[in-house]
Amino acid sequence: MAVAHTVAGPGLLEIADGVYAREQLPGGWCLNNAGLVAGGGRAVLVDTAATRARARHLAAAVDAVAPGGPDVVVNTHFHGDHVFGNVEFAPRATVVAHEQTRSDVAESGHGLCRLWPTVDWGDIPLVLPDVTFEDELTFHAGDLTVRLLHVGPAHTPGDVVAWVPERKVLFAGDVVWSRVTPFVLMGSVQGSLEALERLRGLRPEVVVAGHGPVSGTEALDATEAYLRLLGDVAREGLRAGRTPLAAARAADLGPFGELQDPERLAANLHRACAEAQGMPPGGRIDVAAAFRDMVALHGGLPPCAA
Repeated sequence: MAVAHTVAGPGLLEIADGVYAREQLPGGWCLNNAGLVAGGGRAVLVDTAATRARARHLAAAVDAVAPGGPDVVVNTHFHGDHVFGNVEFAPRATVVAHEQTRSDVAESGHGLCRLWPTVDWGDIPLVLPDVTFEDELTFHAGDLTVRLLHVGPAHTPGDVVAWVPERKVLFAGDVVWSRVTPFVLMGSVQGSLEALERLRGLRPEVVVAGHGPVSGTEALDATEAYLRLLGDVAREGLRAGRTPLAAARAADLGPFGELQDPERLAANLHRACAEAQGMPPGGRIDVAAAFRDMVALHGGLPPCAA
């Protein structure tokens, strides 16, 4: 489904009246999307960016639509590409996230930077969310409503989506992926499937995934199809006594092998195999071991274009 949009200043697409998206394509490692809802002199920004330079570009784009910047910044989860740019908007803007996300931001710190030490991250002091919630929180921007819904564990334990019902626009964070390989190492395969079903119940018409182009509900369908295949590969690998890396090397992903960052399969299998053996959703995984397997599957450090 092609989503109609118009260019609204540098780097923003107007995807519905008063609702904007900032795509960073093709959407691979640390190239995430952001969203903006503006009305009645109020503005809500959904997610920021990985580096100080990219956060500044985002701030300039937002200022062209909402002079002075957003009143609220929503972090959909704790990963650095979605939260490092908080520093560019605070303290004027109130930073909001799920309560688990706040503690996870504090715990993970700048760990993402150590994975790709050659990236120019810039000066990015960590800014934790000011306001946290458990289940649901609603903001109003003029006639527009921004409903924040906790749907994790999915991509991470604290995943939040932002739903704008008046425009049927869903900012899905990394619960949904558009032409990019999903990543569930720190969340849950089953939890992701349940979250996708809940998101379908909202009946969105425009979906802004955490990574990849703005789309319709086909991004939900593609994310689900990948996760179901992931579960099949994990169960087959366990029956054959394979490690997650061996299972990844033996897998036939079909068309999903053409997605951005296919090496994520190795890490995803750490989660899928653990869940198949009884680990609860969101249980702790050895992230370093999973990342080493991704590097091995890729044949080197995966590229990060942040």
